[in-house]
This record gives sequence, C-alpha cells and structure tokens, in this order.
Amino acid sequence: MADLGLGASFVYSALPARVVFGAGTLANVRDEAERLAIARALGLTTPAQAEHGRAVIDLLGDRAAGAFHGATMHTPVGVTATALAAFRELAADGVVAIGGGSTIGLGKAIAARTGAPQLAIPTTYAGSEMTPILGETEGDQKTTRRSLDVLPETVIYDVDLTLGLPAALSGTSGINAIAHAVEALYARDANPIISLLAEQGIAALARALPVIAGDPGDRAARSAAQYGAWLCGVCLGAVGMALHHKLCHVLGGTFGLPHAETHTVVLAHAVAYNAPAAPAAMARIAHALGGAERSAARALHDLAGAVGAPRSLAELGMPGDGIDRAADLAVANPYWNPRPLDRSAIRDLLARAFTGAPPQ
Repeated sequence: MADLGLGASFVYSALPARVVFGAGTLANVRDEAERLAIARALGLTTPAQAEHGRAVIDLLGDRAAGAFHGATMHTPVGVTATALAAFRELAADGVVAIGGGSTIGLGKAIAARTGAPQLAIPTTYAGSEMTPILGETEGDQKTTRRSLDVLPETVIYDVDLTLGLPAALSGTSGINAIAHAVEALYARDANPIISLLAEQGIAALARALPVIAGDPGDRAARSAAQYGAWLCGVCLGAVGMALHHKLCHVLGGTFGLPHAETHTVVLAHAVAYNAPAAPAAMARIAHALGGAERSAARALHDLAGAVGAPRSLAELGMPGDGIDRAADLAVANPYWNPRPLDRSAIRDLLARAFTGAPPQ
C-alpha cells in the first residue's frame, strides 16, 4: 500500500498486554503470577528447556502446581490434549510458558480451551508472545486462528535467558521475527504506528544478529535483538500477514520443516515476489537493513548468509517432489497478498528456495 501521510485514514487497535523488559526480570515471575490471580500455575517447556522450567517452578514457590515439559513445534493437537490432561489433573488455574514459539503456542492452546490466564517468558526471538494468533497442526495440516482469548496477559523479557541461545538458532529466530515486520509494512491493514515499529524492529535485529553470530555472549546485542523481536511480534499481532507466512505454514505443516529455519529460507523469496506490488514498503525494508544499494530481497538473503543460517529448503529436509504440492496448497484457499497469487510464479519461488539460489 502507499505511504500513509499526514491526514491519511487508518485504524490502529492496541492489544492489551503487560510487558516487563530488562535483565534479571525472571525474578518477578511470582509477583506477575499474583497480579494475574494465578494461584496454581502449570509451567510449560519443551524437553530441551526443562531446566528453565524447573527454575520458574522454584521462583513461583507456592503458586506452582507442576510442570509439563512436552511442548513441541507446530503445536500438535495431540500434545495439547496431553498437556490439558495434566492441567486438569493438577487443578491448575493458569499457565507460565517459558521458551520459544513451541512452548508459548502450547500455552495459547491451553488458554483457548480453558480460559486460563497466561504468563509468557520468551527465550527466543519468535514473537508469538505478543500475538493473538494460535497455529495448530493435526495430521499434516496447520491451521491458524486469531482471538484475544489466546493473547498472553503478561510477558517477561529477560535478556539473561537469551544468552544461552545458540548462535545458529539466534540467527534463524531473529530472521523469523524480521519476517513479521516485513509483511506488516505491506499488509492490507497497515498503519503508520505499526509501520514505525516494523522499521525499527527490522533495524534493531539486522544490527544485532551478525554481532551475536560472532559473539553470542554480547549482552548489548542480545538486548537489542530482544527489543527488536518484541516490536516485530507486536506487528504480527496487530495486522494481517500475506504470502510469506502462508508459505511457511504450508511447508511447516505439510513437511514438518523447522519453523524459524523455514521462515529464514523463504523470506527473501517471498519479498522478491511481492516487490513489484509494494515499492514503498520495499524501500523502507531496504533502509532498515542498512541502505538502498541492494534490493530488500537481496539484503535479506545476504543477512541470512551473514549469520550462517540455512538458505535452502533442501537443507531443511524438504523433498524435491514436494514443490508442486506446496505450490498447490499455497493457492488452494484465497487470501490477501499485495501481488495477485500466481501458481506458476509461486512454484518458481519455491524452486529457488529449495535450491538456495538468490531471490529473483
């Protein structure tokens, strides 16, 4: 869409959320649970994050009901059913999710089914904690829904929790966050408030991620990345998304590809596809990425290379004979995109992403 100038009409809806940001802020978790009137919290993590979960349970003290360490990517409904059984068996009345999008997604799924309040503590840059969006998988199909019922009431950002995030995952998680802001800049319901947040979020992450790739313990870069991820998450929660997110849902749900890595591979190609239809957004993206000497798509591709991230779907395990199926699914159900959906062009996009060729 065109740049919104002074006097332009738009709609901006601020989402209700409390954010606690800083270093050492995890120590506030019991007080924040009390603010939400959570008396018996179920702690949620993935198996790999169980140690963080135990630390949260200790800090919650008498406000902890127990823990569930089985969250997994793409929020399978079967895992949710198991976690929900634990929630009810422990007579829990709220959830505290610590981890990335997998864990926070599980917290949302429980909240959607119980109405329980949520306290989210992200340890990656996924941004799910700031959105009223829940994506779930059943079989090989991923579906999403948008409702304030799944928006966490409180989010604690603690930069100390990101210091142990491996450099490789930091890069892909951060580019996943950038994808939210990129699509917000050309969203159908874009507005000047979200566009400002999007540009600043992209810029903060683009500066921080290469530093983290070289020195994962750089606290200033970690703090900047977490700040950028927060802004990008706000963008994802406030406006609609388009082709990029649709493709990633198709690829993740159908082929079981890892979430952040898939976003990292696809983003530059989806941006190249939409570039002719959104020149103003592309200029802002390129500026946020460090200048106008490269296209937005090429700058994103180069950023992935700079942080050592994968740049091909083949590296992620996608079968070569899945390209046509993914293209079919991407156009099966109509959705808004700045450039009309063209099955042949989308197939070409996917073929380039499969091999890791630069965006065209």
